[in-house]
Amino acid sequence: MYRIKTTELLKKIMGDYFQVLDSGQRKVAWCTSVGPAELLRAFDFEVYFPENHGALLGATRTAMDYIPEAMKCGFSGHVCSYTTSDIGSYLKKDTPLQDHYGVKGLPKPDLIVYNTNQCREVEDWFTFYAHAYDCPIVGVHPPRHLDVVTQDEVDLVVKQFQKMIPVCEQTSGVKFDLDKFRDVVRLSKEATLLWQKVLKTAKAPMTPISFFDGAIHMGPIVVLRGTQVAKDYYEVLLEELEGNIKAGKGVAPEPSIRIFWEGMPIWGKLRMMSDLFLQNQAVVLASTYCSSWIFDQFDETQPFESTARAYTEIFINRSETAKMEMLRNWMKEYRIDGIVFHDAKTCFNNSNSKFGMPHRLQEQTGVPALVIEGDLCDLRFFSEGQSITKIETFLEQIEDSKIMS
Repeated sequence: MYRIKTTELLKKIMGDYFQVLDSGQRKVAWCTSVGPAELLRAFDFEVYFPENHGALLGATRTAMDYIPEAMKCGFSGHVCSYTTSDIGSYLKKDTPLQDHYGVKGLPKPDLIVYNTNQCREVEDWFTFYAHAYDCPIVGVHPPRHLDVVTQDEVDLVVKQFQKMIPVCEQTSGVKFDLDKFRDVVRLSKEATLLWQKVLKTAKAPMTPISFFDGAIHMGPIVVLRGTQVAKDYYEVLLEELEGNIKAGKGVAPEPSIRIFWEGMPIWGKLRMMSDLFLQNQAVVLASTYCSSWIFDQFDETQPFESTARAYTEIFINRSETAKMEMLRNWMKEYRIDGIVFHDAKTCFNNSNSKFGMPHRLQEQTGVPALVIEGDLCDLRFFSEGQSITKIETFLEQIEDSKIMS
Protein backbone atom coordinates (compact mmCIF):
# COMPACT_ATOMS: atom_id res chain seq x y z
CA MET A 1 0.00 0.00 0.00
CA TYR A 2 1.31 3.44 -0.95
CA ARG A 3 2.11 5.62 2.05
CA ILE A 4 3.63 9.09 2.40
CA LYS A 5 6.26 8.60 5.12
CA THR A 6 6.50 12.32 5.92
CA THR A 7 3.07 11.99 7.54
CA GLU A 8 4.84 10.93 10.75
CA LEU A 9 6.76 14.22 10.80
CA LEU A 10 3.50 16.07 10.18
CA LYS A 11 1.94 14.53 13.30
CA LYS A 12 4.87 15.71 15.43
CA ILE A 13 4.81 19.23 13.98
CA MET A 14 1.08 19.65 14.54
CA GLY A 15 1.39 18.25 18.06
CA ASP A 16 4.21 20.68 18.89
CA TYR A 17 2.15 23.57 17.49
CA PHE A 18 -0.80 22.87 19.78
CA GLN A 19 1.47 22.27 22.79
CA VAL A 20 3.03 25.71 22.33
CA LEU A 21 -0.41 27.30 22.10
CA ASP A 22 -1.44 25.46 25.26
CA SER A 23 1.66 26.52 27.21
CA GLY A 24 0.53 30.12 27.60
CA GLN A 25 4.10 31.35 27.19
CA ARG A 26 3.21 33.88 24.50
CA LYS A 27 0.26 36.07 23.58
CA VAL A 28 -2.25 34.36 21.26
CA ALA A 29 -4.03 35.88 18.27
CA TRP A 30 -6.92 34.09 16.61
CA CYS A 31 -7.04 34.49 12.84
CA THR A 32 -9.03 33.30 9.85
CA SER A 33 -7.15 30.71 7.80
CA VAL A 34 -6.61 33.02 4.81
CA GLY A 35 -5.95 36.08 6.93
CA PRO A 36 -3.00 38.33 7.74
CA ALA A 37 -1.12 35.77 9.82
CA GLU A 38 2.23 37.26 8.74
CA LEU A 39 1.45 40.61 10.32
CA LEU A 40 0.40 38.93 13.56
CA ARG A 41 3.60 36.87 13.72
CA ALA A 42 5.61 40.07 13.31
CA PHE A 43 4.27 41.01 16.78
CA ASP A 44 5.37 37.66 18.26
CA PHE A 45 1.83 36.32 18.58
CA GLU A 46 1.25 32.61 18.49
CA VAL A 47 -1.52 32.30 15.91
CA TYR A 48 -4.52 30.01 16.30
CA PHE A 49 -6.97 29.24 13.48
CA PRO A 50 -10.54 28.26 14.45
CA GLU A 51 -11.17 26.92 10.92
CA ASN A 52 -8.44 24.36 11.51
CA HIS A 53 -10.33 23.30 14.63
CA GLY A 54 -13.55 23.11 12.59
CA ALA A 55 -11.85 20.78 10.12
CA LEU A 56 -10.69 18.58 13.02
CA LEU A 57 -14.26 18.39 14.33
CA GLY A 58 -15.36 17.27 10.87
CA ALA A 59 -12.53 14.78 10.37
CA THR A 60 -13.09 13.18 13.79
CA ARG A 61 -16.85 13.05 13.14
CA THR A 62 -17.54 14.80 16.43
CA ALA A 63 -19.20 17.86 14.84
CA MET A 64 -22.71 16.54 15.46
CA ASP A 65 -21.90 16.30 19.18
CA TYR A 66 -21.53 20.08 19.19
CA ILE A 67 -23.69 21.64 16.46
CA PRO A 68 -26.92 21.26 18.53
CA GLU A 69 -25.32 23.33 21.32
CA ALA A 70 -24.82 26.26 18.96
CA MET A 71 -28.36 25.86 17.64
CA LYS A 72 -29.68 26.24 21.19
CA CYS A 73 -28.09 29.70 21.17
CA GLY A 74 -29.88 30.70 17.99
CA PHE A 75 -27.34 29.68 15.35
CA SER A 76 -29.04 28.17 12.32
CA GLY A 77 -28.23 24.59 11.34
CA HIS A 78 -27.85 25.83 7.78
CA VAL A 79 -24.96 28.26 8.36
CA CYS A 80 -21.30 27.22 8.20
CA SER A 81 -20.86 23.97 10.10
CA TYR A 82 -17.30 25.04 11.01
CA THR A 83 -18.95 27.89 12.89
CA THR A 84 -21.69 25.91 14.61
CA SER A 85 -19.53 22.91 15.53
CA ASP A 86 -16.70 25.13 16.80
CA ILE A 87 -19.01 27.30 18.93
CA GLY A 88 -20.81 24.20 20.19
CA SER A 89 -17.46 22.71 21.20
CA TYR A 90 -16.67 25.88 23.15
CA LEU A 91 -20.07 25.82 24.85
CA LYS A 92 -19.66 22.18 25.89
CA LYS A 93 -16.07 22.85 27.00
CA ASP A 94 -14.99 19.80 25.05
CA THR A 95 -12.70 19.36 22.04
CA PRO A 96 -10.87 16.46 20.34
CA LEU A 97 -7.71 18.56 20.77
CA GLN A 98 -7.63 17.24 24.32
CA ASP A 99 -7.38 13.61 23.22
CA HIS A 100 -5.31 14.16 20.07
CA TYR A 101 -2.70 16.55 21.47
CA GLY A 102 -3.09 16.40 25.25
CA VAL A 103 -3.96 20.10 25.62
CA LYS A 104 -6.35 21.65 28.13
CA GLY A 105 -8.64 23.07 25.46
CA LEU A 106 -8.88 26.00 23.09
CA PRO A 107 -6.20 28.67 23.67
CA LYS A 108 -7.57 31.88 25.18
CA PRO A 109 -7.25 34.75 22.66
CA ASP A 110 -5.59 38.06 23.46
CA LEU A 111 -6.64 39.40 20.04
CA ILE A 112 -9.04 38.18 17.35
CA VAL A 113 -8.58 39.05 13.67
CA TYR A 114 -10.80 38.04 10.76
CA ASN A 115 -10.76 38.59 7.01
CA THR A 116 -14.01 38.33 5.05
CA ASN A 117 -12.20 37.34 1.84
CA GLN A 118 -13.64 33.84 2.35
CA CYS A 119 -17.13 34.59 3.58
CA ARG A 120 -19.31 36.94 5.57
CA GLU A 121 -19.97 34.36 8.30
CA VAL A 122 -16.48 34.60 9.81
CA GLU A 123 -17.39 38.04 11.17
CA ASP A 124 -20.33 36.63 13.16
CA TRP A 125 -18.30 33.59 14.20
CA PHE A 126 -15.32 35.55 15.51
CA THR A 127 -17.45 38.30 17.07
CA PHE A 128 -19.09 35.61 19.22
CA TYR A 129 -15.67 34.84 20.70
CA ALA A 130 -14.75 38.50 21.12
CA HIS A 131 -17.79 38.82 23.39
CA ALA A 132 -17.17 35.48 25.10
CA TYR A 133 -13.54 36.28 25.94
CA ASP A 134 -14.00 40.07 26.22
CA CYS A 135 -11.02 40.69 23.96
CA PRO A 136 -10.34 43.14 21.10
CA ILE A 137 -11.34 42.19 17.57
CA VAL A 138 -10.20 43.64 14.24
CA GLY A 139 -11.87 42.91 10.90
CA VAL A 140 -10.55 43.17 7.36
CA HIS A 141 -13.19 43.59 4.63
CA PRO A 142 -11.64 43.36 1.15
CA PRO A 143 -13.63 43.95 -2.05
CA ARG A 144 -15.16 40.71 -3.28
CA HIS A 145 -16.21 38.94 -6.50
CA LEU A 146 -13.81 40.84 -8.74
CA ASP A 147 -12.77 39.88 -12.28
CA VAL A 148 -9.43 41.61 -11.75
CA VAL A 149 -7.91 42.88 -8.51
CA THR A 150 -6.58 46.36 -9.31
CA GLN A 151 -4.21 48.61 -7.38
CA ASP A 152 -7.20 50.47 -5.93
CA GLU A 153 -8.46 47.32 -4.23
CA VAL A 154 -4.97 46.44 -2.99
CA ASP A 155 -4.50 49.94 -1.54
CA LEU A 156 -7.80 49.63 0.32
CA VAL A 157 -6.75 46.36 1.97
CA VAL A 158 -3.28 47.74 2.76
CA LYS A 159 -4.91 50.56 4.71
CA GLN A 160 -6.98 48.05 6.65
CA PHE A 161 -3.88 46.00 7.46
CA GLN A 162 -2.04 49.10 8.63
CA LYS A 163 -4.94 50.09 10.89
CA MET A 164 -4.33 46.82 12.74
CA ILE A 165 -0.87 47.93 13.85
CA PRO A 166 -1.84 50.08 16.89
CA VAL A 167 -4.18 47.34 18.19
CA CYS A 168 -1.47 44.71 17.72
CA GLU A 169 1.10 46.90 19.47
CA GLN A 170 -1.18 47.57 22.42
CA THR A 171 -2.26 43.94 22.78
CA SER A 172 1.16 42.33 22.27
CA GLY A 173 3.33 44.94 23.96
CA VAL A 174 5.64 44.76 20.93
CA LYS A 175 6.40 47.72 18.68
CA PHE A 176 5.95 47.19 14.96
CA ASP A 177 9.21 46.33 13.18
CA LEU A 178 9.05 46.52 9.39
CA ASP A 179 12.17 44.38 8.95
CA LYS A 180 10.68 41.66 11.14
CA PHE A 181 7.49 41.77 9.07
CA ARG A 182 9.60 41.39 5.92
CA ASP A 183 11.32 38.32 7.39
CA VAL A 184 8.00 36.67 8.21
CA VAL A 185 6.65 37.37 4.71
CA ARG A 186 9.84 35.92 3.21
CA LEU A 187 9.40 32.70 5.19
CA SER A 188 5.75 32.55 4.18
CA LYS A 189 6.70 33.01 0.55
CA GLU A 190 9.33 30.28 0.67
CA ALA A 191 6.93 27.84 2.35
CA THR A 192 4.02 28.59 0.02
CA LEU A 193 6.19 28.16 -3.09
CA LEU A 194 7.30 24.78 -1.75
CA TRP A 195 3.65 23.87 -1.13
CA GLN A 196 2.93 24.84 -4.73
CA LYS A 197 5.67 22.49 -5.91
CA VAL A 198 4.25 19.73 -3.69
CA LEU A 199 0.83 20.08 -5.32
CA LYS A 200 2.32 20.22 -8.81
CA THR A 201 3.96 16.82 -8.34
CA ALA A 202 0.43 15.55 -9.06
CA LYS A 203 1.01 16.38 -12.73
CA ALA A 204 3.12 13.22 -12.98
CA PRO A 205 1.51 10.26 -14.82
CA MET A 206 1.49 8.38 -11.51
CA THR A 207 0.73 11.11 -9.00
CA PRO A 208 2.53 10.77 -5.65
CA ILE A 209 -0.11 12.83 -3.80
CA SER A 210 -3.90 13.00 -3.99
CA PHE A 211 -6.33 15.73 -3.02
CA PHE A 212 -7.19 13.72 0.08
CA ASP A 213 -3.52 13.57 1.08
CA GLY A 214 -3.16 17.29 0.36
CA ALA A 215 -6.07 18.13 2.66
CA ILE A 216 -4.02 16.61 5.50
CA HIS A 217 -0.54 17.80 4.53
CA MET A 218 -1.72 21.40 4.10
CA GLY A 219 -1.75 21.72 7.91
CA PRO A 220 1.57 23.57 8.28
CA ILE A 221 0.89 26.02 5.43
CA VAL A 222 -2.32 26.99 7.24
CA VAL A 223 -1.30 27.12 10.91
CA LEU A 224 2.49 27.69 10.68
CA ARG A 225 2.71 30.04 7.73
CA GLY A 226 5.55 32.51 8.28
CA THR A 227 7.72 30.11 10.28
CA GLN A 228 10.90 28.17 9.53
CA VAL A 229 9.09 25.01 10.66
CA ALA A 230 6.63 25.18 7.77
CA LYS A 231 9.37 25.81 5.21
CA ASP A 232 11.47 22.92 6.50
CA TYR A 233 8.47 20.58 6.48
CA TYR A 234 7.64 21.15 2.83
CA GLU A 235 11.26 20.70 1.81
CA VAL A 236 11.15 17.22 3.34
CA LEU A 237 7.74 16.38 1.85
CA LEU A 238 8.72 17.61 -1.61
CA GLU A 239 11.93 15.57 -1.57
CA GLU A 240 9.97 12.41 -0.74
CA LEU A 241 7.33 12.99 -3.42
CA GLU A 242 9.89 13.74 -6.12
CA GLY A 243 11.77 10.60 -5.10
CA ASN A 244 8.56 8.59 -5.42
CA ILE A 245 8.03 9.92 -8.94
CA LYS A 246 11.54 8.83 -9.94
CA ALA A 247 10.94 5.42 -8.37
CA GLY A 248 7.66 5.01 -10.24
CA LYS A 249 5.61 4.97 -7.04
CA GLY A 250 2.26 6.72 -6.81
CA VAL A 251 -1.15 6.86 -5.19
CA ALA A 252 -2.52 4.40 -7.76
CA PRO A 253 -0.51 1.43 -9.10
CA GLU A 254 -1.01 2.49 -12.70
CA PRO A 255 -2.18 5.56 -14.65
CA SER A 256 -5.81 6.19 -13.77
CA ILE A 257 -8.73 8.51 -14.49
CA ARG A 258 -7.58 11.97 -13.44
CA ILE A 259 -10.18 13.83 -11.34
CA PHE A 260 -10.25 17.42 -10.09
CA TRP A 261 -12.13 18.31 -6.88
CA GLU A 262 -13.87 21.69 -6.68
CA GLY A 263 -14.99 22.93 -3.29
CA MET A 264 -14.60 21.96 0.34
CA PRO A 265 -13.53 18.49 1.55
CA ILE A 266 -16.12 16.25 3.18
CA TRP A 267 -13.91 15.94 6.23
CA GLY A 268 -15.66 12.99 7.84
CA LYS A 269 -15.45 10.97 4.61
CA LEU A 270 -11.91 11.60 3.37
CA ARG A 271 -10.79 7.98 3.63
CA MET A 272 -14.04 6.59 2.26
CA MET A 273 -13.95 8.93 -0.75
CA SER A 274 -10.28 8.27 -1.44
CA ASP A 275 -10.84 4.52 -1.40
CA LEU A 276 -13.95 4.83 -3.57
CA PHE A 277 -12.08 6.61 -6.37
CA LEU A 278 -9.07 4.28 -6.18
CA GLN A 279 -11.32 1.21 -6.31
CA ASN A 280 -12.71 2.59 -9.56
CA GLN A 281 -9.27 3.24 -11.13
CA ALA A 282 -9.45 6.98 -10.51
CA VAL A 283 -7.34 9.48 -8.55
CA VAL A 284 -8.51 12.87 -7.31
CA LEU A 285 -5.21 14.62 -7.82
CA ALA A 286 -5.86 18.38 -7.70
CA SER A 287 -8.32 20.81 -6.18
CA THR A 288 -9.31 24.41 -5.70
CA TYR A 289 -9.23 23.88 -1.94
CA CYS A 290 -5.59 22.89 -1.47
CA SER A 291 -4.53 25.59 -3.95
CA SER A 292 -6.09 28.22 -1.68
CA TRP A 293 -2.82 28.42 0.26
CA ILE A 294 -0.57 29.17 -2.70
CA PHE A 295 0.41 32.82 -2.30
CA ASP A 296 3.00 33.25 -5.01
CA GLN A 297 2.43 37.02 -4.95
CA PHE A 298 4.20 37.34 -1.56
CA ASP A 299 7.18 39.69 -1.79
CA GLU A 300 9.16 40.68 1.29
CA THR A 301 10.29 43.92 -0.42
CA GLN A 302 6.62 44.99 -0.47
CA PRO A 303 5.18 43.17 2.53
CA PHE A 304 1.95 45.13 2.95
CA GLU A 305 1.05 45.38 -0.72
CA SER A 306 1.97 41.80 -1.60
CA THR A 307 0.09 40.21 1.31
CA ALA A 308 -2.94 42.42 0.67
CA ARG A 309 -2.96 41.38 -2.99
CA ALA A 310 -2.40 37.68 -2.24
CA TYR A 311 -5.24 37.53 0.28
CA THR A 312 -7.62 39.39 -2.03
CA GLU A 313 -6.86 37.39 -5.19
CA ILE A 314 -7.72 33.97 -3.73
CA PHE A 315 -10.11 31.79 -5.72
CA ILE A 316 -13.06 31.97 -3.31
CA ASN A 317 -12.97 35.79 -3.34
CA ARG A 318 -13.24 36.16 -7.12
CA SER A 319 -15.95 36.57 -9.73
CA GLU A 320 -17.24 33.64 -11.79
CA THR A 321 -15.28 34.97 -14.79
CA ALA A 322 -12.02 34.79 -12.85
CA LYS A 323 -12.90 31.40 -11.32
CA MET A 324 -13.72 29.94 -14.72
CA GLU A 325 -10.38 31.06 -16.11
CA MET A 326 -8.53 29.47 -13.19
CA LEU A 327 -10.46 26.23 -13.60
CA ARG A 328 -9.82 26.07 -17.35
CA ASN A 329 -6.10 26.49 -16.68
CA TRP A 330 -6.11 23.75 -14.03
CA MET A 331 -7.96 21.38 -16.38
CA LYS A 332 -5.13 21.76 -18.91
CA GLU A 333 -2.25 21.78 -16.47
CA TYR A 334 -3.27 18.56 -14.70
CA ARG A 335 -4.73 16.84 -17.82
CA ILE A 336 -8.06 16.36 -16.06
CA ASP A 337 -10.55 13.73 -17.28
CA GLY A 338 -13.42 14.82 -15.02
CA ILE A 339 -14.29 17.35 -12.32
CA VAL A 340 -16.37 16.79 -9.18
CA PHE A 341 -18.15 19.81 -7.69
CA HIS A 342 -18.96 19.48 -4.00
CA ASP A 343 -22.17 21.36 -3.18
CA ALA A 344 -21.50 21.89 0.54
CA LYS A 345 -24.88 22.67 2.06
CA THR A 346 -23.62 24.94 4.86
CA CYS A 347 -20.82 26.56 2.83
CA PHE A 348 -22.59 28.64 0.20
CA ASN A 349 -19.52 30.80 -0.45
CA ASN A 350 -17.32 27.88 -1.45
CA SER A 351 -19.91 25.93 -3.44
CA ASN A 352 -19.76 26.89 -7.10
CA SER A 353 -22.28 24.46 -8.55
CA LYS A 354 -25.49 26.33 -7.76
CA PHE A 355 -25.71 28.64 -10.78
CA GLY A 356 -24.69 26.49 -13.74
CA MET A 357 -20.89 26.69 -13.55
CA PRO A 358 -20.35 22.91 -14.02
CA HIS A 359 -22.41 22.99 -17.23
CA ARG A 360 -20.63 26.05 -18.61
CA LEU A 361 -17.19 24.67 -17.73
CA GLN A 362 -17.99 21.38 -19.48
CA GLU A 363 -19.14 23.26 -22.58
CA GLN A 364 -15.91 25.29 -22.67
CA THR A 365 -13.40 22.55 -21.86
CA GLY A 366 -15.08 19.28 -22.81
CA VAL A 367 -14.29 17.98 -19.30
CA PRO A 368 -17.35 16.18 -17.86
CA ALA A 369 -18.61 17.43 -14.50
CA LEU A 370 -20.45 15.82 -11.60
CA VAL A 371 -22.14 17.53 -8.64
CA ILE A 372 -22.35 15.70 -5.31
CA GLU A 373 -24.16 17.02 -2.26
CA GLY A 374 -22.66 16.99 1.19
CA ASP A 375 -21.03 19.24 3.73
CA LEU A 376 -17.70 20.00 5.32
CA CYS A 377 -18.72 18.83 8.84
CA ASP A 378 -22.45 18.10 9.02
CA LEU A 379 -22.83 14.58 7.62
CA ARG A 380 -26.62 14.78 7.79
CA PHE A 381 -26.35 16.46 4.39
CA PHE A 382 -24.33 13.59 2.87
CA SER A 383 -25.87 10.40 1.46
CA GLU A 384 -23.11 7.82 1.17
CA GLY A 385 -25.10 5.36 -0.93
CA GLN A 386 -26.34 7.98 -3.36
CA SER A 387 -22.88 9.50 -3.70
CA ILE A 388 -21.24 6.13 -4.38
CA THR A 389 -23.75 5.42 -7.15
CA LYS A 390 -23.29 8.84 -8.75
CA ILE A 391 -19.49 8.70 -8.61
CA GLU A 392 -19.20 5.14 -9.92
CA THR A 393 -21.58 5.93 -12.80
CA PHE A 394 -19.63 9.10 -13.58
CA LEU A 395 -16.31 7.26 -13.66
CA GLU A 396 -17.75 4.50 -15.86
CA GLN A 397 -18.94 7.11 -18.34
CA ILE A 398 -15.48 8.72 -18.44
CA GLU A 399 -13.82 5.36 -18.96
CA ASP A 400 -16.25 4.43 -21.73
CA SER A 401 -15.66 7.78 -23.39
CA LYS A 402 -11.88 7.29 -23.27
CA ILE A 403 -12.20 3.80 -24.83
CA MET A 404 -14.49 5.11 -27.56
CA SER A 405 -12.05 7.88 -28.45
